Amino acid sequence: MKILVVEDEKELLKSIHDSLIQEQFLIETAENYHSASEKIALYTYDCILLDIMLPGGNGLQLLQQLKEMGKSENVIIISAKDSLDDKLTGLELGADDYLTKPFHNAELNARIKAVLRRKNQDGKNSIEIANIELDLTERTFIVDGENITLNRKEFDILHFFLLNKKRLVTKTALAEHVWGDHIDQADNFDFIYYQIKNLRKKLQQSNAEIEIEAVYGIGYKLIEK
Repeated sequence: MKILVVEDEKELLKSIHDSLIQEQFLIETAENYHSASEKIALYTYDCILLDIMLPGGNGLQLLQQLKEMGKSENVIIISAKDSLDDKLTGLELGADDYLTKPFHNAELNARIKAVLRRKNQDGKNSIEIANIELDLTERTFIVDGENITLNRKEFDILHFFLLNKKRLVTKTALAEHVWGDHIDQADNFDFIYYQIKNLRKKLQQSNAEIEIEAVYGIGYKLIEK
């Protein structure tokens, strides 16, 4: 899961970043309004942690921008301002939750996971298709009751495909989601090819009733057999 943290307090930003990295999220950050506005215009995130008071602008303006782009889902407002008006405005603009500083990182982690469950798995913490199950809490992949070992990137790739079942996933979209925004600096996508090659091999060897089809020159698509 890729999360954008929009926060100008450096110590808090580092604390949130380190905590979420331990939860195995892919984290990107923005410390001011301009940087955040640029990132949300260019990229898609599974969750955005959004401070209201920012250098150069207001977090609620960013939320309005997200709403206009149809991206306002999965936003958690984090702010020192315990203002009912700000909270109501944020929720009206599409934010999913509101957390007032100071807060414990454990609480923030729980709020993030709750939002992701509601949006991506209809409240469930696992994805079940055909004879496979992907457990997002334990980060396990099970086929016909047997645990199949995946490395971190293989797990993240499979999760992204399952969320986009039967949809065409471009190499660029996959790379940005699993490896981050700086992937556009890479010379090529060979590393994606090798990860998917290994994942497809494991799916085949475990007799999983799903497969990842290559769409020549564009990307991939996950389908049920």
